[in-house]
Amino acid sequence: MRLDKYLKVSRIVKRRTVANELCDAKHVSVNGKVARASLEIKEGDVIEVSAGGAKRQYKVLKVAENATKEGAADLFEAL
Repeated sequence: MRLDKYLKVSRIVKRRTVANELCDAKHVSVNGKVARASLEIKEGDVIEVSAGGAKRQYKVLKVAENATKEGAADLFEAL
């Protein structure tokens, strides 16, 4: 799954366009490397999002095309 879509489905970022903009501005890294929105995400990856002056890290636990509001929290673990 693409990085921008994963950020939206997991509800780390509210909208996919915002996820694209964060990636374009180089505020998102995966496994320590700056990532583009088209990067394929897989289980075990560590995503770091720098937005609003804060850095947050998430470990990908599961990749799913769709997730409910309750199920979105099961897709990642905050580090």
